[in-house]
Amino acid sequence: MSRRYRHTVLSLCMLAFFVTYFARLAISPVVPLIIDDFGVSNTAVGVALSGMWFAYGLSQFPSGILADRYGERRVILVAVGGTTAMSLLLAVVPVFPAFVLAAVLLGLAAGLHYAVATTLLSRTFDDLGTAVGLHSLGGPLAGLVAPVAATWVGVRYGWRPGVALAALVGVPVFVLFARRVRPTEPRRPEQPMSERLRLGPLVELIGRREILVPLAVATLGTYVAQGVISFLPTFLVELRGYTPAFAGAVFSGFFVVRAGAQVGLGRLSDRVGRDASIAASLLGGALGLSGLVALPDILRLPVAVGLPALPEFVALGVAVVLAGLGSSFFSAIDPRFMDALGDAERGAGFGLIRTVYTVIGSAGSVGVGLVADLFGWGASFLVIAGMAGVAFLVIGVNALLGKGR
Repeated sequence: MSRRYRHTVLSLCMLAFFVTYFARLAISPVVPLIIDDFGVSNTAVGVALSGMWFAYGLSQFPSGILADRYGERRVILVAVGGTTAMSLLLAVVPVFPAFVLAAVLLGLAAGLHYAVATTLLSRTFDDLGTAVGLHSLGGPLAGLVAPVAATWVGVRYGWRPGVALAALVGVPVFVLFARRVRPTEPRRPEQPMSERLRLGPLVELIGRREILVPLAVATLGTYVAQGVISFLPTFLVELRGYTPAFAGAVFSGFFVVRAGAQVGLGRLSDRVGRDASIAASLLGGALGLSGLVALPDILRLPVAVGLPALPEFVALGVAVVLAGLGSSFFSAIDPRFMDALGDAERGAGFGLIRTVYTVIGSAGSVGVGLVADLFGWGASFLVIAGMAGVAFLVIGVNALLGKGR
C-alpha cells in the first residue's frame, strides 16, 4: 500500500465523516425555528435529537459486524448514501412525529461510518492516534460549516432547506469514495452472524478493566458533548441574549477549536499517553462549561479588585475554547480502546464499545433540554460541567493507581 493511497483513504474517510456529521449538526442551529414551526418544547426536540444520537450509537456495533463480513468500503458507502437520503427525508416531513422518525433513521445511517472507518485506518496506519485525530477533523470541519450555512439558509428560507444542505456534500463524497477507495477484504466473511451476537463474549469484553474504566469516562464525556452540540446555540440565545446569527458564529468557533484540539490530542496521545491527553481534555471542558454559565460574574471580577473590566468577547472566547477542548477527547480515547483490543476483535469489538458509550451518552440531548425546561439553561449547563469534572477525576485516579495507558 503506497503512502499516497494511504493518505487518499484517510482523506476520504475524513470527508465521509464530514458528511455524516454535517447532516446531524445542521439541525441544532435551526432548533428554535423547528420549535416554532411544530409548536413543541425544548424537551420534545431534545427527545428527537437524543433519538437520533441513540440510533447513531446503536448502529456502531452492527456496523463492525457488517464490516467483518462484507468489508469496510461497502459499509462506509452505505453510511454516506443513507445519510444523504435521510437528510432529504428530514427536510420534507409534514408533522413532528415524522420528524422524530426521520431523525432516528438519519442517526442509524450516520452511525455506520465511524467505527468502521477507525478499523480501516487501524489496518492502514501505525500511528493510530494521529490518524484518528486527522479522521476526526471531519466532525469539527462540519461544525465550522454546518451552523453558519444552516443558520443563513434557515433564517432566509426556513429550517427545511437548512437541514437539506447535507445532500449537497453527501452526493460528491459518495462518488469520490466509490471511485477512489479499493474494495477491502472482509475479516470474517464466512462466520455466521449469530456467533457474533453471543452474549457471553460480549459481556467478557466489556468487563475487562482496561475497557470498563475508559468506557465509563467515554460515556460521561459523550453525554456532555451531545448536550453541548445539541443546545449550545440555543443556550447562547436564551440565556445570554445573543442573536441567532452570533450564536451560530460562536458555535462554528467551538468547532474550529475542536478541529485543532482533536488533531493535537491524537498526536499527544501517541507521544505522552492516552490517559494524560484524555484528562487534559475533560478538565478543560469542565472549566469551559462552568465559565459559560458564570460569564457575568467573570466579567465583574476584575472590577471588584480595581482592574479594568474584562471584554465580554475575551471571556466568552476562553470559555468556548475550553469547552471545545473538552469535547475533543474522542481522538485520544478511541485509540485507547483499539490498543486494548486484539486485531481479530477490533471490528465488532470496537463497534460494541462505541455502541455502549454513544447510546448511553445520547441521553445528553434530552437531559440538557429537560433540565433547561425545569430549572433554566444555567442549571442545565452546570450539570454537564460537573459530569465532565467527574470523568476527569475517574481517568485521573485510574492513571494514579497505575492502571492507565
